Amino acid sequence: MEMVALTALGVGGATLLGTVIGFLFKNISHRFSDIILSFAAGIMLAASVLGLILPSLEWSGAHGLPVTIAGIFAGALSLNLIDKLVPHLHRLAGTDGEAHNNEGLSRILLFVTAIAIHNLPEGIAAGVGFGAEDPTQALLIAGGIALQNIPEGMVIIGPMLAGGVPPRRTFLLAALTGAVEVIGTLIGYFAVSLSEAILPFALSFAGGTMLYVISDEMIPETHAHGAQRGATYALLIGFCLMLVSDVLLGG
Repeated sequence: MEMVALTALGVGGATLLGTVIGFLFKNISHRFSDIILSFAAGIMLAASVLGLILPSLEWSGAHGLPVTIAGIFAGALSLNLIDKLVPHLHRLAGTDGEAHNNEGLSRILLFVTAIAIHNLPEGIAAGVGFGAEDPTQALLIAGGIALQNIPEGMVIIGPMLAGGVPPRRTFLLAALTGAVEVIGTLIGYFAVSLSEAILPFALSFAGGTMLYVISDEMIPETHAHGAQRGATYALLIGFCLMLVSDVLLGG
């Protein structure tokens, strides 16, 4: 349980770290942040398959394939529904990552709420990973999610400051989006701890949410600012790093 709590704080704290970086380096290039985000996408892609979807198949036994597939689509559809209700980063921010002053505080609050809502299933994915009784895999999954949270924490600063939100309140709101991820991690862990029967579905559900985030949000964002080739190779490097880590540490 201590490891889960520390992991939850680490996953949520990564958003806070990104926020601090965003304050310190307000003029950081999109290409640099896109490379980081692509690297994280590669790690999350490998983590979703190796750490969540394949273990789901193993846990669910001979008739597990339909359960795993159902979980993947359920996870993706749940985020699809959330996107329709509350659009995420690339739909609320401009292509330059900044909001416009005349759009008002309500748009800024919607922007922050969207990030917080999307952070919940990511946190759940980190917590569910511990349910498979493989701490190494769980930590690798959480590491990939934490890496993704750093550039996200960086890019949420600009829209809030541009919208007239005071720096202290901006920092507090960004910290709250990270706190949601801490809560999600604990929810995911306790959910599978209460009943192992839901573990296969929960693992594939978490994997489906991660695949959705990677395909619908992370990859389009990293290809929006002219760094397509670098972003592609960064994704491959992240994927292979996760693959090597899985073989060396999990094997």
